[in-house]
Amino acid sequence: MSEPEKNTPNTSISGVVATLAPTLPAAAIYVIIFLILRKSHRRWYAPRTYLGALRDEERTTPLPNGLFNWIRPFWQIPDTYALQHQSLDAYLFLRFLKMTVVIMFVGCCITWPILFPITITGHGGRSQLDILTFGNVRTNKPDGYRFFAHAGVGCIFFGFVLFLVTRETMFYINLRQAFLLSPVYANRISARTVLFTAVPKPYLDEGKLRKVFGSAVRRVWITADTTTVDELVEERDEVAQKLEAAEVKLIRLANKERLKAIKQGANQEDQPPGQQGADTESGSLAARWVPTKKRPTHRTGKFGLIGQKVDTINWCRSRLESLIPDADAAQRAYRAGETEPIGAVFIEFARQSDAQAAFQTLSHHQALHMSPRYIGVNPNEVVWKSMKVSWWQRVIRRFAVLGFITALIIFWAIPVGLVGIVSNVSYLVQISFLTWLNKIPTAIMGVISGLLPSVALAILMSLVPIIMRLCAKLSGEPSIARVELFTQNAYFAFQVIQVFLVLSLGSVASAVVDEIRKDPGRTVTLLAERIPTVSNFYLSYFIIQGLTIASGVLSQVVGFVIFNLIYRFLAGTPRKMYMKWANLSAISWGSTLPVFTNIACIGIIYSIIAPLMLAFATIGMSFFYIAYRYNILFVTDSQIDTKGLIYPRALQQLLTGVYISELLLVGMFGIAKAPGPAIIMAIFLVFTILYHLSINAAFDPLLHNLPKSIDVEEEELLLETGVANVGEANEKNGQTSVAVPQKKVNFLSKFLKPHLFEDYAHLRRLVPTGLVDPDSLYDEPTAANAYYPPSVTAEVPLLWIPRDEGGISVQEIAHTSKVIAITDEGASLDEKNKIVWDEEGARPPLWTPKIYY
Repeated sequence: MSEPEKNTPNTSISGVVATLAPTLPAAAIYVIIFLILRKSHRRWYAPRTYLGALRDEERTTPLPNGLFNWIRPFWQIPDTYALQHQSLDAYLFLRFLKMTVVIMFVGCCITWPILFPITITGHGGRSQLDILTFGNVRTNKPDGYRFFAHAGVGCIFFGFVLFLVTRETMFYINLRQAFLLSPVYANRISARTVLFTAVPKPYLDEGKLRKVFGSAVRRVWITADTTTVDELVEERDEVAQKLEAAEVKLIRLANKERLKAIKQGANQEDQPPGQQGADTESGSLAARWVPTKKRPTHRTGKFGLIGQKVDTINWCRSRLESLIPDADAAQRAYRAGETEPIGAVFIEFARQSDAQAAFQTLSHHQALHMSPRYIGVNPNEVVWKSMKVSWWQRVIRRFAVLGFITALIIFWAIPVGLVGIVSNVSYLVQISFLTWLNKIPTAIMGVISGLLPSVALAILMSLVPIIMRLCAKLSGEPSIARVELFTQNAYFAFQVIQVFLVLSLGSVASAVVDEIRKDPGRTVTLLAERIPTVSNFYLSYFIIQGLTIASGVLSQVVGFVIFNLIYRFLAGTPRKMYMKWANLSAISWGSTLPVFTNIACIGIIYSIIAPLMLAFATIGMSFFYIAYRYNILFVTDSQIDTKGLIYPRALQQLLTGVYISELLLVGMFGIAKAPGPAIIMAIFLVFTILYHLSINAAFDPLLHNLPKSIDVEEEELLLETGVANVGEANEKNGQTSVAVPQKKVNFLSKFLKPHLFEDYAHLRRLVPTGLVDPDSLYDEPTAANAYYPPSVTAEVPLLWIPRDEGGISVQEIAHTSKVIAITDEGASLDEKNKIVWDEEGARPPLWTPKIYY
């Protein structure tokens, strides 16, 4: 490439140093905080080791409690432990992070030994970190032949990425089949239930549906309008929660006054016992300590700001006396089919194979009717508002949402482009009215061009997933899992366009704006020459992501502070304390994976243009792998189940980086007047397209369907191993293994031949089997209610209040229980009038066992 302007400043090293200066100490502080707090705050840093809300089989073995003695046992836990004790998604998320580290590290091994010597001696006149980029190779004849090395290395590295994506897709398919066919999953009601959307009115009839699908049908749930029951149940539960909060407030107010009286010399034995107050007038015991005007009150108007002021406890009891029977009547009416059907049907089949057959069969003779259909939808993940979307509404909504997202991407380019311009602020000094920038010290200029744009970009991108999830629901996605997959696709497109394309173009344009103004005819050449230097911004971006963000993920300082503030000061009832304590945080796959997929894509894109990028990507992704590995094993829970589909989707998205890199190289070889390398890369681009189309055609059906032949494979394997089912496997270190003689295979053979050494027969040994009894997953009422809307099956809530020594809770229970169930078991007020409950066991009266739908 041509030599850069002599007066053009190069702040690549100062930018990296300026980014490292604040981020490295910040990361160290985060890690130190984690090491210290981890010892004393088990609820936040190791809840999966003991929390009573989890089954014993879901818990992780605790690590040693020292500052550093936990590290070795932590590394000895295999990643498959996440598959055994949490979810398929969690395990595959870790595997994806590990695969990106592998790609980046192998990229370093392939590119550095060849491309670094060639670019360093390329006589391009670059300096600092730019000497390691594609732009440091001159385009004249003696040096032009060096570009053949770039083309050759590019083909080798991109070929490796294609192979790895193919290999891992095969791995996923085999693991998915083994997981779905395991007794623990195959017997779940979601595995045997198919959701049909856009069902025409004539087929919203159970008898007709049974004729269509035959005797294999076990149950049919025809969704109907829930407006009335939703409103009644929502109001009932809100009033119940208000009553509970008021009861707790009254008890604490009274107990506070009682403790104050005792402190001032009153005799404890003079206090009226709870048993005597149970049958007396409502509130009589509390009235001794709390005057009527200080009892909990509220206004009945909008937002509690207007309307009549009433006693909250008496008003809620009175209101519930009518709301509870009204809600029960509405629920019975829905079950009896007295409400209007809305066009979606859940059909449960006797066996998983029957459900798969129905899922894979064309169900209706008219286009877009009884379609799309879905299998494996968890009842807890259904987006019930999407059930009423007709086929034509779905089409219109999908186009409208795609149009909105396109417009959002276009207009979001404005602030992101400004970030890109700031990242190259040192080049703007050439513009006449910005010459004052020369007065800024180099160190501060490095911070402005390195740290500031990276932070601004992270803030900008954090707002996007919220919008994407809303778009997914508006488009008619039927489940939360599908919403996450939609978000993963849309957010990745957003990441690539904004974080890479727009930001890169903004950075490049700002760097050469003065030269383009002087010589517009060289615009394309100038832009191509500056593309390698944009990698300097991404070095800073990777540093911030890999150090600050990864250490923040590990330490969770912000979440720790918020959790403790809410739990100590804002959770004013036993219920709120329990819900905050027992509910673990979860990773949102749709907004988390695209960030790392995009980082990996950027590493692939710059792998040949600026190979140094691969080292920073390797280190950054390694830090993320460590942080998320700890969190998944000890902290977080999986609340959304995509059956692992996040993994092949992320693998496919990695090829975006391959395509962009190949196109960039073809263009840059052309501009550098190197026709030979350009032709080589163009041929490889065509090969990549054809190969990608071929593997998609081969793998796509296997990503969503279970083939019939796999049932035969399973039966034959069971006969060979001499066990009745996979559940007779032995579990060791989180890995389940069937007693099959296994030959030791070297790593290279296993890596290069996944079709032989990581096939269905091998991977079925990883599938969890000991979590629950697959033959008794739920009782008959639970199964019969599985696919009713939540408002139809919602029971009257049990109120939970703390017990006090003054006996006020006993009297309140006696009177409130005439209207709604209430208890004071498992919670009490201590000598400081604070609510205490069994945090270790974490199974209070509100606790219900997890249902594996």
